[in-house]
Amino acid sequence: MLTITNHTVKLIKDPFKILTGDRYEFILELDVPEDDELYFENGLNVRVIYTVEETRTGIVKYELHERTSEKYVEFDLEDDELELVDTFCKEHLS
Repeated sequence: MLTITNHTVKLIKDPFKILTGDRYEFILELDVPEDDELYFENGLNVRVIYTVEETRTGIVKYELHERTSEKYVEFDLEDDELELVDTFCKEHLS
């Protein structure tokens, strides 16, 4: 099971008011066990776009990146991992 060890969050500005609600960008540093397929020696980050609207709150999009090179990692999170990320983002909105 992965663990979120650090994070940053910022509000994404929408100067043209095209989007409804607010969008946030989270960068989450992950600690992944060595026996997990998501394990990378230099670590792993997940970039999450999170929406907060009147009727809906949740993940719009996420991407995995190798921590030091920022190289995109072509894996999907499992349902329980995605739920962990969603809950973390909801609890850490600025």
